Amino acid sequence: MLSQRVKQILGLIATVIFAIFIFGLSHSISTGFAGFWGGLPFAIIAIFVVCLACYDLWEETVKQKD
Repeated sequence: MLSQRVKQILGLIATVIFAIFIFGLSHSISTGFAGFWGGLPFAIIAIFVVCLACYDLWEETVKQKD
């Protein structure tokens, strides 16, 4: 079983790597053939998904469990 501090560090590293990948993918779609307006729906979805990942990280590592 991992300690709480190790869970926080590993979760933060994984979430940052995930966010870099998703935002890089969004950037490449928006600057490529699709253009800004073609990549905008994906960018909105990507922002929402990264926010959900950050909330899950907070809920699993920081929030006090009852």
